Amino acid sequence: MGRGSGSAGLAMAAPPARCPDCPRPERGGGGGTPAVPHLGIAVDERDVLPGALRIVRLLRPAWEPAAVKTKLFTDGITNKLVACYTDEGMGDALLVRVYGRKTELLVDRETELRNFQVLRAHGCAPDLYCTFQNGLCYQFLPGTALGPQHVRDPNIFRLVAREMARVHAIHANGSLPRPILWQKLHKYLSLVKSELSPKVSEPRPQQDVPGPEALEQELAWMEETLPRLGSPVVLCHNDLLCKNIIYDRAREHVRFIDYEYTGYNYQAFDIGNHFNEFAGVKEVDYGLYPSKETQLQWLHSYLQAYKELTQGHPGDTQVSQEELETLYVQVNKFSLASHFLWACWGLIQDKYSTIDFNFLRYAKLRFKQYFKMKPVVAALQVPK
Repeated sequence: MGRGSGSAGLAMAAPPARCPDCPRPERGGGGGTPAVPHLGIAVDERDVLPGALRIVRLLRPAWEPAAVKTKLFTDGITNKLVACYTDEGMGDALLVRVYGRKTELLVDRETELRNFQVLRAHGCAPDLYCTFQNGLCYQFLPGTALGPQHVRDPNIFRLVAREMARVHAIHANGSLPRPILWQKLHKYLSLVKSELSPKVSEPRPQQDVPGPEALEQELAWMEETLPRLGSPVVLCHNDLLCKNIIYDRAREHVRFIDYEYTGYNYQAFDIGNHFNEFAGVKEVDYGLYPSKETQLQWLHSYLQAYKELTQGHPGDTQVSQEELETLYVQVNKFSLASHFLWACWGLIQDKYSTIDFNFLRYAKLRFKQYFKMKPVVAALQVPK
């Protein structure tokens, strides 16, 4: 997962001589999005503050170095994140995000940058100030990073549903995009099989880590079953855990952060993935998975907003019971793919990450929930 950083443009001409630290606009651009300055700086992920302050000196030369305050966020389990600011209220804060070790195996950084810019152009992301060799620097969004207790609150979850609809309504410029789900799942599974030690690849009981043959069978079953559900392919966040949602109480809106896994995917995957995240990350409790009643309320808010944004008839946003039930079935079936994806992700992170988190335990929990829920959701039928 971007799996949460736990928080939430600059125009500079390229200098005549290319000093490695100087910003130069060379990343992104094209397709109507402005190029993003790139700094030739690598930040030590084991000690991020010196590198982060070096970046801030280049981006905010008027700031008095002694006046710069820092706050290290510790919730993220993919990246290291630090805020640098001079204003006590953090209104001027820059967020410096340093990619975790070997996360390039899991994340396409060029695609992440492109999607960040697309979301920004549609008012769905903060300003992006620069990239550097192993990270990004962007605008701090004021508000509260949500927890499992917040996403169950109807006032907040309606905002989340509407914001997800806003992201899903962003057009693909006339092209018919392909869902990234299968490519991601095959890539992660091949990494699990090739990169990891033999002990993970040995057959194990289902409640532990399934062997490679069992995983191949499950992926084949999902590839056969899920596309038939007819879920549309839309621009998805794909990693909407609680901490990736920033709630601004003053403005009464939410914004999503961390776009590492953003891309075109099945609508029902994005929603099902978010429902799985009601259980939390550090202390996972699937008893918090939303009830059918809560899901239907959430889905009703989502469908209303999605229709308003995509059909161009603001007055005609009636949601039928059949539409609701269909989406409910699609979402709960696609939630299996979410468990499978993050379970494989956890096995890969277990080998490479330097972040203090029990990735193997997390992977086992996700596999366990996958096998527990498979017969339950397999029995669900889309209304005829």
